[in-house]
Amino acid sequence: MIIKDVAPITPLPKRQNVAAYARVSCGKDEMLHSLAAQVSAYSALIQSRPDWNYCGVFAEAAETGTKESRPEFQRLLTDCRAGLVDMVITKSISRFARNTVTLLATVRELKELGVDVFFEEQRIHSLSCEGKLMLTILAGYAQEESRSCSDNVKWRVRKDFEQGKPSGFRMMGYRLKGGIPTIVPKEAEWVRQIFADYLEGFGVEAIAKHCKAQGIKIGKTGIAGILRNVKYMGDMLLQKGFTTNYLTKARKKNEGEIPQFWVEGSHPAIISVDEWETVQAELARRSTLGRSLSCHSPFATRLVCGSCGGFYGKKVWGSYKDDKSRRREVWQCNDKYKRLGNPGKGCQTPTLTEDDIKARFLAVWNGMADNRENLISDCRTAKELLCNYKNITAEIAELEREVEVARELSRKAIYENAHTQQNQAEWNERNDGYLERVRTVLARITELTEEKRRRQHKARILESYIRNLEKSPDSLTDFDEKVFITAIDRMTVELGGTLTFLFLDGSSVVG
Repeated sequence: MIIKDVAPITPLPKRQNVAAYARVSCGKDEMLHSLAAQVSAYSALIQSRPDWNYCGVFAEAAETGTKESRPEFQRLLTDCRAGLVDMVITKSISRFARNTVTLLATVRELKELGVDVFFEEQRIHSLSCEGKLMLTILAGYAQEESRSCSDNVKWRVRKDFEQGKPSGFRMMGYRLKGGIPTIVPKEAEWVRQIFADYLEGFGVEAIAKHCKAQGIKIGKTGIAGILRNVKYMGDMLLQKGFTTNYLTKARKKNEGEIPQFWVEGSHPAIISVDEWETVQAELARRSTLGRSLSCHSPFATRLVCGSCGGFYGKKVWGSYKDDKSRRREVWQCNDKYKRLGNPGKGCQTPTLTEDDIKARFLAVWNGMADNRENLISDCRTAKELLCNYKNITAEIAELEREVEVARELSRKAIYENAHTQQNQAEWNERNDGYLERVRTVLARITELTEEKRRRQHKARILESYIRNLEKSPDSLTDFDEKVFITAIDRMTVELGGTLTFLFLDGSSVVG
């Protein structure tokens, strides 16, 4: 019998599945070059190691590290959860995540999956004993760095705003050339047509359909945004919104929390000031109707039944399939043939033709010619009396100071309760009083702010009305749709057939 020594077979070491994660926070050329260099370096490093399997480099451009919704980051986590990755290499903690909560939650999850994360700059392995403590400390620094960067960006943007420089200027009708907004002629014509269509009585939905038919890609929301955008009259309102949280990047409409900047004549206008103001007044008027327009006419939603208070609508009489000779368009109360709780009868106000309405308006307008100067003077007086909001602004400022005082008292009360023994019943009553005062004052501020906006809106309408009175001819020979729209709020048809014209300044004339 022959006995031989058999040398033990040494098992080959298991190859680790290794991936890398790289990120830059903006898409500028120099950043993209940096990202390309990182991807190349990580690919070469992983593939040069015989004990590593290359699992790819997950790279992202123009993604902030405070967001969890980074697509490549999420794809990396998916592969880790599927057991496809054993170790992740990344440049630094701030490249992996600037949000402390996100970083620690992700590292903790990967640790439970047995996945190590190696941070090159800090020389930390997340699976090591000291890794968690160091990560917590350094992640705090990374988050504070993110906050500091956010504050620096805000400061720079606000300084630009103070100098009348916008943060961006991408909109239909303009392009930035050398930092200067320049009109794009073809798109400017589209914008002018949108404003003209709206003043002719079309709604945003109808205008969007017209644009689509012409191959212009814009929807209802885009049309509404164009109609309200002050940039089209050559001015800019800067700081309309702001970021409330540098981690979540949540934004809020600026309603006075931080200063805004109005820049007049900052760039060439596509729409005149008068036309823009007229559209704003029409937008405000239509917003109070509670319904969308179905008729494309300046008389739609302006012609009101004196009997039931409903709107008049355009109707077609005598329209037959093969015989159009008797076709006739008239305006009548939309509820004319409805019972309205009165069996056998509907509204008894008369029907009107469009020619009749136009003729009556011309008669009323021309009859005011001799009194035009007095009317303008009365409008200015009404504007001063009804639209002054200086006292409201002062009261809001005083109430805001009161709110801050009450909040500070509440903060001090909470501090005292945390550091010295207090009678809790008395403390709760005292602190609840501070908080109730804050709620009451804030409610009053909301009321005053709404009243201030209402007066500002009324002032804009009257100012536009005054400008149009000054520019309009003393008499008209033909119906002028723009003069009509900028002068008339509504017309009421009475039972006897008279038509009462209510002007935008609140005055009325029977025609």
